[in-house]
Amino acid sequence: MRILHTGDWHFGRTLEGRSRLEEQSAFVDELVGIVQDQEIDLVLIAGDVYDSVNPPAAAEQLFYESMARLADGGKRHVAIIAGNHDHPDRVAAAAPLAGKQNITLIGLPVPDIQSIGIPRTGELARLIALPYPSESRLKELLSDVAEEEALRSKYSERVGALIRKQAAAFEAGTVNLIMSHLYVLGGLETESERPIQVGGAYTVDTPALTAGAQYVALGHLHRPQNVKAASPIRYCGSPIAYSFSEAGQAKSVTVLDLQPGQAAEPKEIFLTSGRPLVSWKAKEGIGQVHQWLEEKRDASAWIDLEINMTEAMSIEQIQSLRKAYDGFIHIRPIYPEMEAVRAAAPKADLSMEEHFTRFYSRQTGGAQPEPELIRLFLELLEEKEQLGGPEYASN
Repeated sequence: MRILHTGDWHFGRTLEGRSRLEEQSAFVDELVGIVQDQEIDLVLIAGDVYDSVNPPAAAEQLFYESMARLADGGKRHVAIIAGNHDHPDRVAAAAPLAGKQNITLIGLPVPDIQSIGIPRTGELARLIALPYPSESRLKELLSDVAEEEALRSKYSERVGALIRKQAAAFEAGTVNLIMSHLYVLGGLETESERPIQVGGAYTVDTPALTAGAQYVALGHLHRPQNVKAASPIRYCGSPIAYSFSEAGQAKSVTVLDLQPGQAAEPKEIFLTSGRPLVSWKAKEGIGQVHQWLEEKRDASAWIDLEINMTEAMSIEQIQSLRKAYDGFIHIRPIYPEMEAVRAAAPKADLSMEEHFTRFYSRQTGGAQPEPELIRLFLELLEEKEQLGGPEYASN
């Protein structure tokens, strides 16, 4: 059977207020063309189909249209799980209707393995479909110990136990698959994934996912990548770039041919839809920016612009640039004294606590937050992420 693995669509997401719906619709057109050209039998969508638990109506319409086109009247099987951005009930709400079109929608973790017959090959796929498994969605407290290492161990053990239980249904004569939306130890992040957890408590060790599956299809990380493990584990990545930390990344979907007992050899099919995200650093000032615009440099891109300036940048200059090109997302003047501060600044990544402390200091004119306030902030952030994440906590 031929399988296509995709996910992290984030329908409804914007870029600093700019709609990405047109780009997302173009991706759907491209994806439908790929599944037809590649004669795909089974499409796996590994969560985060929406960007929030309460997506706009246009995003929902695009999602349902996508499902109908991919399934093609039930001729092709499509399986979708909820990610941490999705409301599980919203994803699963149309399951009774979708099931009649060979579309499987799963919002919350379920105990039963999915059996999917492929008429073209006569093969049977056994799919462990595990939506984002937070404590709240698993409906259990994994540990009464607050220490991150202990909680991470308990979480990984619990996810592993869920998978092993269903993996008992794997057979030598079936194509055996796992699909989930979570963070596996060793995966490379970008800035556009809102964190699944504060710290690393909701992190799964690779042995938890090696339960006899021929292929493990994951969602959550936006950079397409394989995870080093005993069996093939892969993040398909997002179909378009959602933050400037993804600038330059080649976006793709993953395709593989599998038959019972066969080792998986996933292959990338690169995507062309979606406007690129690029960073411009105009060391020579605003004249250099106008020169690049005249040269039509990165003509279709969203642009993060830094301009080295010796004098204060006027509103008129900023408006002139935005009028000349509508793709500027940020326009940041860089002055000599700022360059000196930047050069002296430490390069280490900041923890969530350090980010909050710096934010509080800026907002209060230099005051430092009390330890109790920091603790309360971290607890609230973790609680909201467990309730579904993106509607309640910002990146």
